[in-house]
Amino acid sequence: MALLVETVTGRSMAELLAARDRATSGDMVELRLDGVADLDVAAALHGRSRPAIVTCRPEWEGGAFDGSEDDRRAILAQAISCGADYVDVEWRARFSDLITLQPDRIVLSSHDFEGVPSDLEDRVRRMRAVGTSHIKIAVAATTLADTLPLMRAAKGGRAIVIAMGDAGVPSRLLASRYGSVWSYAGNGVAPGQIPARRMIEDFLFRRVGPATRLFGVVSTNALHSFSPYLHNAALCAAGIDGVYVPLRAADFNDFMAFAHALGIEGASVTIPYKGDALRAASRADDLTRRVGAANTIRACDGGWEATNTDVHGFLAPLEAAYGAPLTGVRAAVLGAGGAARAVVVALRLRGAIVTVHARRSEQARELAHAMSVNAGASVPPAGSWDLLVNCTPLGGVGTSDESPVPPDLITGRFVYDLTYGVKESALVRDARAVGCLALDGLPMLIAQAERQFEWWTGQKPVPGVMAEAITRHVERTPVERTR
Repeated sequence: MALLVETVTGRSMAELLAARDRATSGDMVELRLDGVADLDVAAALHGRSRPAIVTCRPEWEGGAFDGSEDDRRAILAQAISCGADYVDVEWRARFSDLITLQPDRIVLSSHDFEGVPSDLEDRVRRMRAVGTSHIKIAVAATTLADTLPLMRAAKGGRAIVIAMGDAGVPSRLLASRYGSVWSYAGNGVAPGQIPARRMIEDFLFRRVGPATRLFGVVSTNALHSFSPYLHNAALCAAGIDGVYVPLRAADFNDFMAFAHALGIEGASVTIPYKGDALRAASRADDLTRRVGAANTIRACDGGWEATNTDVHGFLAPLEAAYGAPLTGVRAAVLGAGGAARAVVVALRLRGAIVTVHARRSEQARELAHAMSVNAGASVPPAGSWDLLVNCTPLGGVGTSDESPVPPDLITGRFVYDLTYGVKESALVRDARAVGCLALDGLPMLIAQAERQFEWWTGQKPVPGVMAEAITRHVERTPVERTR
């Protein structure tokens, strides 16, 4: 299994040492010296509790060191003489004397912040020929598929491979599956870094081995999803050797290429790929085809099988909270995407009278026609509904203080906002302010996730484990709302 390195830095020695001494979750610590104003190399290494990698990254390779190369060479040479366990030396640096001095303690590194270099294979071959202890390859990923060449780069052994950026997060969380000797954690010192505690506790970094079953959430905003907390907690509680990670895909074909290469067994699918997931599936149940969108897939016979757990996930908390049958209830559904399709089907199953409202009227009419319901104005008028369901992203990531409905139009009995987060959305807040019953999307998230887990693993999650995981996360981590 891959080791975990915590990256720390500071503007002063006091900040660096404080950060170093707090870094107790990882197996090693990387001391980034390039931003330290009053640098004392010996003091940085003295008294450490973990093996240390010393890095002094120049500006020309994405770092903060703006001095001369002679000065930088002197810093790295001093780190070697003071007993640094490893020293990171850039492949493009002309520091062959340092490499010759202690090749078994040198990590020879290459960083490309523009993408995946076209000469990656040749670059790896030439770096290995230098004869250092390890090589490190870091590239910028804009797609999940951009991370796949790193698996080939690591095949020769003693390599650290990292894809930077949101799309590259799986390379950090699943380092052992990429063949990487270690992975880096930190508080954003490098693009895409994740704090060590989250990597270990929330993403089960230390559990990932050759036989670990892989699951994930596929979306354009996967890193904001709460689903990994739910599923990883459930996998642990069930004693299943599995891990669930965020997969920020450029499109659904990008996900499928990545899933085939990594052996992804099952995935949750959210904005904007639910329709794509159903179209890509070779098998789907009747309810999912009726919805016309899939939020859950699993690998089967070289392809994908699709289902939709949103329908029952939506109904379970609603029926528990509404306090009356839904038959004949006037329901206004905001949005016309995959989530809205599941909601319309669910409400029709319970006999509600449904009207679809969307910013683009043609989308509302198209969904209404397909589902044999009504299409209305972009915003439902006052007095026109008993139940309002927000299926749009408004109120979610980046828009938590915006509402799809002005407060003066909230005149019904119940508001159900499918966005969720640490704080109430503006819609839920406005609804409660006028005495309307309101529910956010967390209960639905949990209910549909429990069905996903059972569909993938063949067993129900331990009762309450997903709700407890969400409570822990919300209490300790303020984040944007999502859906």
